[in-house]
Amino acid sequence: MITAYMVGISGYYEGEDIEIRYRIYDNEELVCEKSMLKEYKKPAIVNLFSLITLLNELEKYSDREIVIVVNDAALIEQIRGTSTSKNKDVLKTASIARERIKEFRKPIVIKDISNDKVELAKWNDILKP
Repeated sequence: MITAYMVGISGYYEGEDIEIRYRIYDNEELVCEKSMLKEYKKPAIVNLFSLITLLNELEKYSDREIVIVVNDAALIEQIRGTSTSKNKDVLKTASIARERIKEFRKPIVIKDISNDKVELAKWNDILKP
């Protein structure tokens, strides 16, 4: 099983680059560790954009079971299509992310750990720079 931990960090000021960090584990063994800067994105879509970037990296594992661990309940709603957001950028980016997820052979599980203190501490530790 592939487990990926992901975070998208927006800049404090408009125009600042965003940071995308993720770690990919194959049965508890680290296989990929990346931290990259990308051009400015609106804060509302940073995690969606980060997810799309991670999905591009996970393409080589498309035949395996994949769990993506995030600390963002809103991201889960956006992917499910249950978000009440009217923001056009959010809706468009969420649609792109859903289409990318559908391209994988096996279903991808996106797990929100924001309400689990133990898992959140583990997530923070794994994604430290």
